[in-house]
Amino acid sequence: MTPDNIRTKKLPLAYNVGIAVVALAIAAAIVFPTGIGNWVLVVVLGVVFYLIGLQIVAGRIEGSRAARNRMWQAAIYCACVLAILPLASVVWTLVSKGVSRLDGDFFGSSMNNIGARDANGGAYHAIIGTLEQVGIAALMAVPLGVLGAIYLVEYGRGKFAATVRFFVDVMTGIPSIVAGLFVLSFWVLIVSKWFNDGTPQFSGFAASLALTVLMLPTIVRSTEEMLRLVPGPLREGAYALGVPKWKTILKVVLPTALPGIVTGVMLSIARAAGETAPVLLVAGGAAAINFNPFEGGQQSLSLFVYQQAGDASKYAPARAWTAALTLVALVLVLTIAAKLLARRSSLR
Repeated sequence: MTPDNIRTKKLPLAYNVGIAVVALAIAAAIVFPTGIGNWVLVVVLGVVFYLIGLQIVAGRIEGSRAARNRMWQAAIYCACVLAILPLASVVWTLVSKGVSRLDGDFFGSSMNNIGARDANGGAYHAIIGTLEQVGIAALMAVPLGVLGAIYLVEYGRGKFAATVRFFVDVMTGIPSIVAGLFVLSFWVLIVSKWFNDGTPQFSGFAASLALTVLMLPTIVRSTEEMLRLVPGPLREGAYALGVPKWKTILKVVLPTALPGIVTGVMLSIARAAGETAPVLLVAGGAAAINFNPFEGGQQSLSLFVYQQAGDASKYAPARAWTAALTLVALVLVLTIAAKLLARRSSLR
């Protein structure tokens, strides 16, 4: 006997579609006349009614056991759809409202000398600031985070390693405003005076320091988990051939875990690129273009979105939506490039 030869009753597709239509109709009849919600609540209630109806109808046709299997399978699919809906809504909103200012002026000019009645002005200075701040933060956070994770997995034993792991877990939930205040009190108000004739100075580098504090715990934890997933026999095989431990880590362990490490690094970069509070506190923001991250205030895309969203000008919301779309596209491009690089460099 094979599955193709087993004759069982199956729920027709028309019944399945009919149950879904009736469930949505009942949900709409409950939500819209009473005014308790919108189409989102209709979809959620429709899913609940659909699962209940599917269990009842499938139980009569296929039996209770097959009906339970079909119901849980449908619940998994519905959960997947409900999880995708918010993401699709965000993407659609960004694209529909952000395309209005996708022009050369937006990407080639700054907000310097742009008044409330001027329709021009762009985010060139914010794009430069985001690339420099996040790039410098990644140059500091990625090596430190990966090396810290290697220590915890390959070398760390005893109370010191447990203490490091504990503080990394604590730093994972630190608010971004706290990181900005720390850099403000330490770097801007104390250290920057040594390089600026005793006057505190905002800078993009200070924002990079705050972003580094936020990126480090994410990189350490994700890299640590990926390194622990590397099979032990790979290490043992290298040791059996007489390969030193440091070379085994460099040539075997890291290439094997590289795709997961890159994912963690890109998650930290995406978080850093979207932070507003640290940049506002220690970089100050600027309307003009500043290519020097070590001197003077500097803008970022996230701060640009925040400022334009609260501006009274009627042209500001369009700039904010386009800047948000640009930030998402920038993170997407960096993620795809990093994934392709990791795929080429991974151990086969």
